[in-house]
Amino acid sequence: MLVQLNVKDFLDRAALVYPDRTALVDEPGVPGSLGEITNQSLYRRARNLAKALEDMGVEQGERVAIFSPNAAKMIVSFYGVSGFGRIIVPINFRLTVEEVSYIVDHSGASVLLVDPEYEEMLAGIHVKEKIVMDGVRDAGLFAELRDDEVGPRHWEADEGFTCSINYTSGTTARPKGVQLTHRNMWMDSVLFGLHTGVNEDDVYLHTLPLFHVNGWGMPYVITGLGGTHILLRKVDGEEILNRVDKHGVTLMCGAPAVWAAVLLAAEKRHAEGRPIPGRDHVRIVAAGAPPPSRTIERIEEELGWRFMQIYGLTETSPVLTVNRHRREWDGKPLPERAKLLSRAGTPIISNRIHVDANGEVLAKSNLVFDGYWANPEATAEAMEGGWFHTGDGGYIEDGYLTISDRKKDVIITGGENVSSIEVEDAIFQHPAVQEVAVIGVPDDKWGETVKALIVPKAGVEVTPEEIIAFCRERIAHYKCPTSVEFRTELARTATGKLQKFKLRAPFWEGRTRMVNG
Repeated sequence: MLVQLNVKDFLDRAALVYPDRTALVDEPGVPGSLGEITNQSLYRRARNLAKALEDMGVEQGERVAIFSPNAAKMIVSFYGVSGFGRIIVPINFRLTVEEVSYIVDHSGASVLLVDPEYEEMLAGIHVKEKIVMDGVRDAGLFAELRDDEVGPRHWEADEGFTCSINYTSGTTARPKGVQLTHRNMWMDSVLFGLHTGVNEDDVYLHTLPLFHVNGWGMPYVITGLGGTHILLRKVDGEEILNRVDKHGVTLMCGAPAVWAAVLLAAEKRHAEGRPIPGRDHVRIVAAGAPPPSRTIERIEEELGWRFMQIYGLTETSPVLTVNRHRREWDGKPLPERAKLLSRAGTPIISNRIHVDANGEVLAKSNLVFDGYWANPEATAEAMEGGWFHTGDGGYIEDGYLTISDRKKDVIITGGENVSSIEVEDAIFQHPAVQEVAVIGVPDDKWGETVKALIVPKAGVEVTPEEIIAFCRERIAHYKCPTSVEFRTELARTATGKLQKFKLRAPFWEGRTRMVNG
């Protein structure tokens, strides 16, 4: 027997098994907040959204875009749009108006749901229906559908049908629309939940933007297994610690920059003699960039939180590999354990990972996307040879994948390949360093040379010479930066990825290629 997979399966189970349990706690004190609602309420609101779209003439297969920070209405939309045969298009709320306009036009969205904070900003976006989610103008969409009211039209689930179109984060060029099917998201959610140990007692804090690969699938598996969502509108280290304390948070996901912010807040708490909540019962998942091993050490030592790492891309739903503590590592010194945990990890169940002769990481998986929306050429290129080409360089050792670099971020200096990630990891060991990005800049002698852009910790003095000398004690001299520049911030995407193309651009201005030699 074959039963077609539908992401609504997760909500159906929650409403059946845990109807009166708290499904989510929305961000308080903002227009349109849903407050605290049960699984039964979430189910009724999703059905109501589907019925409202139907009554508006939005047919199954049409695209519904949503532009919002983390909010309960995004989770309602994941079910109320996709679960009834329409396609959700979650948009990065940090994009410019021009970028948002491009995505709305490119996806062909007929509806755009807008958080009230961004109403004025998106006033010029043209779309058939634009609805501001302020609790008034969208009341007909996000109310509960009573049991005695006519429900939405049935959709015969098709697991190969597009569940969402998620636009790439823009670390390189014009974003591409990644088509993720119901099967992609269903399998990702189940496998991710399995490997991270999701259970009905979990309280999940949304420190990861929900627009990013639908929150990595956590909105589905947390709901389906009876856990509770805590919505966090804006990432702030101290506020994360407050929510952990207030709600008994057990699980979070995010980029290394998120955990760096938490560590900073924890430092301040420690200095003030205030407790740090969550010790021994919080587990976190990092992705988006390989975290410095020193960060992992500090998370486990200073916070007492259990660290896990995943690797993947939007095109892989996103989880390809996972790395979490193994009992075989018990007794190893913390720095050694942190080094082991800093690897991308091993393939999750059913995934196939291969590194080709050029050092590029390739993947085959149930989680690999269906293609780029309206871009068959890019799809064919990404899937050349029947494998998905990640664009990342790496190697496999003892079954564990290590990401050495984005191919475009490999620095070739004097004919030697230098992994910017390796150099960043070395620099991050310095106690004065808060953030670091290593890039290649043009050099007449070597073609390219290594440059470090550093955000120092507040109130700490350090010189470029100290940083360079520090590196030379730890890695091969040819890998060390030849120059260091201090910054107040580094360009990042909303999910915490360094936008190295923006950091490199000023140094390569006037050149036809961002490579020398």
